[in-house]
Amino acid sequence: MTGDPARPLPIPLTLLTGFLGAGKTTLLNRLLKDPALAGTLVLVNEFGEIGLDHLMIEGVEENMILLESGCLCCTIRDDLIVTLEDLLRARDNGRIAPFSRLAIETTGLADPAPILNVLINHPYLAMRFQLDGVVTLVDAVNGMATLDAHEEARRQVVAADRLVLTKAELATSETVIAVRERLHGLNPGIAILRPDASSADLIGAGLYDLAKQPHALRHWLAEDALPGHHHHDHGHHHGDHHHHHPHDHAHGQEPHDVNRHDASIRAFVLTADQPVARTTFELFWTLLRSIHGPRLLRLKGLVDVAGEPGRPLLVHAVQQILHPPMQLDAWPDSDHRSRLVLIVKDIEEDTVRKLWSAFLGKVSAQPQTA
Repeated sequence: MTGDPARPLPIPLTLLTGFLGAGKTTLLNRLLKDPALAGTLVLVNEFGEIGLDHLMIEGVEENMILLESGCLCCTIRDDLIVTLEDLLRARDNGRIAPFSRLAIETTGLADPAPILNVLINHPYLAMRFQLDGVVTLVDAVNGMATLDAHEEARRQVVAADRLVLTKAELATSETVIAVRERLHGLNPGIAILRPDASSADLIGAGLYDLAKQPHALRHWLAEDALPGHHHHDHGHHHGDHHHHHPHDHAHGQEPHDVNRHDASIRAFVLTADQPVARTTFELFWTLLRSIHGPRLLRLKGLVDVAGEPGRPLLVHAVQQILHPPMQLDAWPDSDHRSRLVLIVKDIEEDTVRKLWSAFLGKVSAQPQTA
């Protein structure tokens, strides 16, 4: 496929996030030495009057832009739009090198959702950039305390397409196990990687890449990682039930802390055995978003679209931001039901299930409980 000069191919964009001290700059330095990432432009956001992190990014000064004096997710969001538009204009006019990838390193205080909103819903930027995925770093030593104390840190984990657990060598094995269990509780099925993971493992986790890798979709949906999934598989034998359930306290990994801070966050799956009209899904999502707003942390799934047999709709939302749905050419496995995995905060599962059933025309819902 060749690019149309009037409408160039979208530029892959990776969002690198994680709380203060998680090691984002160290990881970025290593990745930028990979020849596969040559031509990457780095956008660094810092909170405060004087930028410091950019001084620690090695050898990319000519390919780095610094946003200062505010948090990318709030006070300078308009500056982000202006900066990205200016970058594209300079690239198109030949005033800067034609970078082939953009990496945005956010401040540790950033909730990723507003940034994703800009990248997905801004008409021009959504056309020029292709979101390649969200990579979130978590410090194994301080991870538990950070997740306890900061809602932003929990939202960074839920928004992630890849998690990187850093500083594990400085923590006890019990702490590392506990942190991993907690991360899986917040984002079931997420890949948790080491900080020396290859760029190939970290890059290319977005919706566009998933659409090209049907074998990866089942793992991405992570139905098998949901608490109690094996009790309600509707006769479909998915296997892979040997994993640890993050809410199973038989493992003995600090259940008190996890319960106290994460009990309001829950994940579950909605299914439909019959095809669903595209407008039915759209209306369901619109109403769910209007009622529950920011308490919707994530939605991902496959919809068996009525009138489109064999071509499921791939849907993905982070908080209230719905990626443009993509239609696949085939199902990734033998299970052709519609499946929507939701991660929510302070919303009862049965409330969402009843709404879904109402849109499907069912009289009552059958809660899938552990």
